[in-house]
Amino acid sequence: MSIRMKRIPGTKLYQPMNEHRLTDWLPTTKKEVELRGWDELDVILFSGDAYVDHPSFGVAVIGRLLEAEGLRVAIVPQPDWHGDLRDFKRLGRPRLFFGISPGCMDSMVNKYTANKRLRSEDAYSPDGRHDMRPEYPTIVYTRILKQLYPDVPVVIGGIEASLRRLTHYDYWHDRLEPTILYSSGADLLVYGMGEKPVTSLARLLAEQGREVDTKLFRNLMLRFPQRQTVVLLEKREIPQGIKNDDIVLHSHSQCLADKRCQAENFRHIEEESNKYEAQRILQEVDGKYAVVYPPYQPLTQDELDYSFDLPYTRLPHPKYKNKRIPAYDMIKFSVCLHRGCFGGCAFCTISAHQGKFIVNRSKESILKEVKAIVKMPDFKGYLSDLGGPSANMYSMQGKNLEICHKCKRPSCIYPQICKNLNTDHSRLLDIYHAVDALPEIKKSFIGSGVRYDLLLHDSGDDRVNKVNAKYMRELIVKHVSGRLKVAPEHTSDRVLYLMRKPSFKLFYDFKRIFDKINREEYLNQQLIPYFISSHPGCTAEDMAELAVLTKNLDFKLEQVQDFTPTPMTVSTEAWYSGLHPYTLEPVFSAKTSKDKLAQRQFFFWYKPEERRKIMGELRRMGRSDLIDRLFGRNNRN
Repeated sequence: MSIRMKRIPGTKLYQPMNEHRLTDWLPTTKKEVELRGWDELDVILFSGDAYVDHPSFGVAVIGRLLEAEGLRVAIVPQPDWHGDLRDFKRLGRPRLFFGISPGCMDSMVNKYTANKRLRSEDAYSPDGRHDMRPEYPTIVYTRILKQLYPDVPVVIGGIEASLRRLTHYDYWHDRLEPTILYSSGADLLVYGMGEKPVTSLARLLAEQGREVDTKLFRNLMLRFPQRQTVVLLEKREIPQGIKNDDIVLHSHSQCLADKRCQAENFRHIEEESNKYEAQRILQEVDGKYAVVYPPYQPLTQDELDYSFDLPYTRLPHPKYKNKRIPAYDMIKFSVCLHRGCFGGCAFCTISAHQGKFIVNRSKESILKEVKAIVKMPDFKGYLSDLGGPSANMYSMQGKNLEICHKCKRPSCIYPQICKNLNTDHSRLLDIYHAVDALPEIKKSFIGSGVRYDLLLHDSGDDRVNKVNAKYMRELIVKHVSGRLKVAPEHTSDRVLYLMRKPSFKLFYDFKRIFDKINREEYLNQQLIPYFISSHPGCTAEDMAELAVLTKNLDFKLEQVQDFTPTPMTVSTEAWYSGLHPYTLEPVFSAKTSKDKLAQRQFFFWYKPEERRKIMGELRRMGRSDLIDRLFGRNNRN
């Protein structure tokens, strides 16, 4: 950051010159609490990430929402969990509850690669340091707080809790784990995007007019069950008892004994996560029941705008003076246009956390954020991304919403695009035009992944088809920063079917259009495809054929990854159980390091050091014909 800083008198902290006061951030220390004139706090949030006051960082959003409710909120970012635990003690106890947000990414995915090796940096820590958060911070932080303040309610949320709300497979420990509510000892779990459940909870607790302890908190949760939360209850405590329309899953112990039970459970969990009106889900865990209350309906546009329009400084806290926070560097000149994703990719956790229904920000809210960005001192006129979970789903929904409200399909575009889905890109084009019309904007790029199947879809409406063709041309000509990211993920239709991705034939069609437009516009841009190895159903032979097909397209692949099992995905349940959760048919998965490396090596057929190993593998599988296609007839040795 090229922001001039000055020291705050009487402290060791710094703040930007001529822009903000320290009190423009939520307090993180006792001194900052005092600067606000507060003598107690209502809510204290603990975060596994560095504190960046920006709408892309979940703990900042929750903190600002609670502040807007009139509550006194503090954030303790990346507390030291060793030694005397002073970071957990320094602000004392809150009047209402402790909240825990482990971070924007799952802590284990953030820390380790698919081969369980330490990543090069922690993108959400100052200077990318690896030692700023523990593994599973939700569990570690909660246990410490319960040890220090056993009578104070602890509410957990964020991606780590959301994906572990029920029995789940943990790849790093290679075993099934119970709900993280049980493992951590927390009082309540909030899943999904937390604006509505956290606001509702805070209002209920604040209405009590007194300090809330765990006994009062529990009584309130029994009397006033909160949507989009999970509680752990005795059977006799379950509000209204177990009802006929409740979904009662196989118990945790049954899942431990039989992988088929875990696979069967997941279908119910995913379907209820993607319904407009879901059922209550129950699962027995060690004599108690994890009770998952149905989620709220998606936010309205006004509600989403409200969340994005809160008074964020859009900057890291001054305590990080002269330190780089990699994730912030990536998003500080980007704008998120919408929430949700209806792709339903089998390996992706977005819909499990954000849901499949798209919620759009208004043009006014988007332009307000862009106008805030252009005032930043180091802004040079280039927006790095106008995107979202999928770049081009803005404003897309069902033509007949009554049909959508009854639907339980996890995806609106798999195995084919729903006839009820409106794929019109008009409103997204309007956003691009409005942003680019601002005099301070030289260029806006689309850095998020683009769903080319939506662009190529024949909607049956000539107007929509023409608009989508126009969008595709404008995207390629005006919004590509030299490289356009797309995610075919594989070339085998059989593997793609298991991934819930479209046929690779569509990628050929898109590449042909991309190349044609580049020639016509005298551009020299690259298409950057993403691919995954070792996905359930994928064999080494599938990867060998992928290598040949991508070579024929003149690609030397860069954006590749080995499949990493993460909780709450179809792919993970298939990988763990060996059964597809929807069909219960057997699915092969490469699990050993040897088998996974045998697949991954085919991404790098063009590297001389990989050639001999690849040729040996092709001979072993009886596909010597592919040696010629990869290396030529004169390079068989």
